[in-house]
Amino acid sequence: MPPEALPPELVLQPVRTGLPQAWRRALVLLAATLAALLVAYASDWAAMAGQWWNASTYNHILLVPPILAWLVLQRWPELQRLAPSGWWPGLILFALAQLVWVVGAFAGFSLLRQAGAVAMVGAAVLALLGPRVGAGLTFPLAYMVFLVPFGDELVPLLQMVTAALTIALVHLSGIPAAIDGVFIQTPAGLFEVAEACSGVKFLIAMIALGVLVGHVCFRQWRRRAAFLAACIVVPVLANGVRAWGTVYVAQFVGAERAGGIDHLIYGWVFFGVVIALVLALGWRFFDRAPGDPLLDADRLLASPALVRLAALRLGDGALIAGLVALVVAGQGWAFAADRLEASLPRQIHLPEVPGWHRADYRPALWWQPRATGADHRLLGRFADGQGNAVDVFVALYAGQSEGREAGGFGEGALVPDSGWAWQGHGPALPDARSERLLGRGEVGRLAITYYRTGPLLTGSNGRLKLANIADRLRLRARPTMTLILSAEDRSGAPATRQVTAFTRAIGPVGPWMDRIAAGR
Repeated sequence: MPPEALPPELVLQPVRTGLPQAWRRALVLLAATLAALLVAYASDWAAMAGQWWNASTYNHILLVPPILAWLVLQRWPELQRLAPSGWWPGLILFALAQLVWVVGAFAGFSLLRQAGAVAMVGAAVLALLGPRVGAGLTFPLAYMVFLVPFGDELVPLLQMVTAALTIALVHLSGIPAAIDGVFIQTPAGLFEVAEACSGVKFLIAMIALGVLVGHVCFRQWRRRAAFLAACIVVPVLANGVRAWGTVYVAQFVGAERAGGIDHLIYGWVFFGVVIALVLALGWRFFDRAPGDPLLDADRLLASPALVRLAALRLGDGALIAGLVALVVAGQGWAFAADRLEASLPRQIHLPEVPGWHRADYRPALWWQPRATGADHRLLGRFADGQGNAVDVFVALYAGQSEGREAGGFGEGALVPDSGWAWQGHGPALPDARSERLLGRGEVGRLAITYYRTGPLLTGSNGRLKLANIADRLRLRARPTMTLILSAEDRSGAPATRQVTAFTRAIGPVGPWMDRIAAGR
């Protein structure tokens, strides 16, 4: 449908004398709505801004807001030709974004809360400006996903990938070495592929760059996909080479000096080299001219699908009332769920275990799991007459909320900055998470983690979150419990054997945990 065939109120011709009247009203309303959302979800936006500023993994996000502004400005001359209008399906999208936030609040999962807060901004733009303007802003609205600090979930996988690449290159360079999880032993010393060495910060930043460059510099989707793939693969491979270089140099100058050189190169040089390499690889395949417009208003005005969608209008007053009602309902629901508290006994005890007795807790290196916000905590050691000793940690929560999540970051067996490092996965066990830890590069420990809520017994943080969400959606109060069984590797007594002997003695783990939670 050509523009001249459209109703006059749906087409705005370029205005030489200033901003069109319809846009003035729409932008004022949009600015007021976005300001209100920032206030209503201030804690989530403040948490995100704190991560952007303080966490090196997310420092690149500080560039995303100006990039979004630039993307909108590039489209502004064409956007002015489109008439903004209220759109009631935008309320449905806003409700879905609000649901994401509510689920995140119910699970104590900040990533979901923050994703919901960002998605609500995009949904509000669609609701207040309509589908045509929303179509013109498709990429900037989608690019807002990079405001959400995500990527830490990839750290363990990237540690293992980097360790595998490093040991392969170390062997190829003729250096004798052995690998155990993320630890590599060489003649120059023991090296750990720590979280900071996983390369996650550069990978996430490169993905954000790859998406932006793919949109601005390419027209063909195959070229965009190939460039984005390079932005994923090259940083991972380069990080493996960097880690190998540290190990290789250490064989000649010592581990301490090599580590200092690595930090300098990694922080100031490495990322710049990777960016230059990827851009150089993609440069000759760029197929969008610098002056090509990023938006064609005529195409949007002539789109039959957008004509039908634009007919689903709603007045500004009704839209604002709908947005306010959704915010109040979502926050009220979360407020009520936050105050759910299950009944707990005044005191809990570790039960007697046949063939085992309580022993003094004297670990070779101090180990104490973290359970922030738990209502009850127990840490004790059991020993038998055959040289086995198992440490038992219990945390019992009356409820789950922000700041007291059984499976939250930094909670459980591996406490950040405690002297213990994640070494790798332990033996596979049903309904449990099995991890190997290494303390000060010397003491090995196996930690088996179980979560219990209602009838669920699992070692999966994800399954625990889903169960907690289901309870809070129904405003049903249930206690949540963490059980960690752990043992140190000792000469002649591997940790796996000790923990296996203890679990046989206590019988089914779920009922044993229930006995503790009941105070029996």
